[in-house]
Amino acid sequence: MKITILAVGKLKEKYFEDAVFEYKKRLSRYCKLEITEVADEKTSENASAKEAGIILLKEGIRLKKYIKSNAYVIALAINGKQMPSEKFADKIKNLGIEGTSHIIFIIGGSTGLSSEILEIADEKISFSAMTFPHQLMRVILLEQVYRAYKIINGEPYHK
Repeated sequence: MKITILAVGKLKEKYFEDAVFEYKKRLSRYCKLEITEVADEKTSENASAKEAGIILLKEGIRLKKYIKSNAYVIALAINGKQMPSEKFADKIKNLGIEGTSHIIFIIGGSTGLSSEILEIADEKISFSAMTFPHQLMRVILLEQVYRAYKIINGEPYHK
């Protein structure tokens, strides 16, 4: 299985980079992991709705270039479906059983994801009703993908 994390923005803090590196190393025995970053737009603290819309549109255009038609696309969205780790593991496992060989997870920038990207997605999931910084969300997602593979393989970790 190939897993792509398609994310808006670069990691800026070394501790996030270190965590991503660690999960990439751990996941290397379970899947082919690729992380693709697209540039984020500068967003002012009090951006108007119109400005936020323009930002989402620009970032969405950049993201769309990397979305493969044969991949199963999962957008991380605050209004997406929430599920426990075991159901998330089942989702990954069942996609593989059904013949999906590539899953793309999309993480938006500070303003989220454009409606066009959300419409392209095969599924929208949310990790919490809380809002997390998009850089931290990358680490959380990788941890959950790793946890999913441990669950799928019946290996200890997920308790």
